[in-house]
Amino acid sequence: MHVKFILPALTEAKNPYWRPIKYSLFPPLGLATLAAYLPADWEAELQDEHVEELRLDDVPDLVIIQVYITNAFRAYALADMYRARGCYVCLGGLHVTSLPDEAAAHAHSIFLGPGEDIFPQFLQDWQRGRAQPRYASQVRTLVGAPPIRRDLIRRELYLVPNSIVVTRGCPHHCDFCYKDAFFEGGKSFYTQPVDDALAEIERLPGRHLYFLDDHLLGHQRFATSLFDGMRGMGRLFQGAATVDSILRDTGLLEKAAAAGLRSLFVGFETLSPANLRASNKRQNLGRDYAQAIRRLDELDIMINGSFVFGLDDDDPDVFRRTVDWAVQHGITTATFHILTPYPGTALYQRMAAEGRLLHRRWNEYDTRTVVYKTGPRLSAAQLQAGYDWAYREFYSWPNIWAGSRAHATLKHQLKHLAYAGGWKRFEPLWNFVIKTRQLHGMRPLLEAILAKVSGAPRQSAPLAPADFIPLPVVS
Repeated sequence: MHVKFILPALTEAKNPYWRPIKYSLFPPLGLATLAAYLPADWEAELQDEHVEELRLDDVPDLVIIQVYITNAFRAYALADMYRARGCYVCLGGLHVTSLPDEAAAHAHSIFLGPGEDIFPQFLQDWQRGRAQPRYASQVRTLVGAPPIRRDLIRRELYLVPNSIVVTRGCPHHCDFCYKDAFFEGGKSFYTQPVDDALAEIERLPGRHLYFLDDHLLGHQRFATSLFDGMRGMGRLFQGAATVDSILRDTGLLEKAAAAGLRSLFVGFETLSPANLRASNKRQNLGRDYAQAIRRLDELDIMINGSFVFGLDDDDPDVFRRTVDWAVQHGITTATFHILTPYPGTALYQRMAAEGRLLHRRWNEYDTRTVVYKTGPRLSAAQLQAGYDWAYREFYSWPNIWAGSRAHATLKHQLKHLAYAGGWKRFEPLWNFVIKTRQLHGMRPLLEAILAKVSGAPRQSAPLAPADFIPLPVVS
């Protein structure tokens, strides 16, 4: 049997905000996870259109396509093409789970929610000629899951090949977050067995890791055991966590730092309590953002701060207030978003009921484009212009210099300059490297920069740009 896994891309020609550096960050771990359930004697291949040209002259027995919102139309076109050739086509992912009826028109079978329990069942049914049109995840566990098929991933094509996920979901329920739709009908937050997570870490070469988990600190007992197990491995890693977890005085953050945590993606989202309440982001309400930042700074952990513009309490001055605050508090890198009502979220349902959705052109639901009727205090034109201005202003050299001075130590100041400048100011260089497939050639330079900035010895194992840039999860 020949099984083909595909992650389609939103192509540059279709979107003016296409950024090679974003779409070349991480390999498709979800598809590589499903591939681990195939029988050993089956032929499997994985293609990611973000980093390579798809080979479309083949006729696999089974085609599995991952669909997220902005690649949906491209995914449907590929699915229709392979169905016309007689291939059995399956669709899964966030968008499929959110809009199953839309996706079902383009596939023989669709997968709703996480695939660890439903994909093995589908394979059994398909081999017997009794595959069902829909499979919905109900059992939420990672116990017994096989190791990810990393042999199918072309590591040289990615900026951050050493990405890993050791938990699923998030314990919180923000109205604008896709997660709730994907994990509906079962546990919304669960973890790998710690020994399995540590074994997966051991499989990865080099020192540097990027945890793609929504909330790496979200399960106290698991995270404590994970960081205890990682201590002494000599790893350096990045992850994501919430403000409330940073402020908890449980010793977990100190354990993470001792295990190698060097950068954290933090969802500040908004400085407005009214916006936090309206978005059901209660874990941030009443929290002292400045104290959370100080805790991380004292542990020499850099911050990639996430901010959302366009919430109903926002006014035309929100962009200046947010950028000034982020610079003043020494946020190393910032990820700005235009509020986007994803299908399946409470935000989408509310805006649909209020008649505020402008269209269903999913390729524009990219957190960079206004796709809804804005609130009373901010026009669509002001929102779009303010979003673009915020990125330019935050990553201006004067603000990069000003942000670096917020840190107490010279070492952290130098890291801030290198990382903030390296992420945005040198983006044309990264784009050139990505487009010309020169990542291998850049690695000696990256090793030298890393050694100079961090004071760490140069590593013999391959490095990637993520080794010295605190890369955003989304930008």
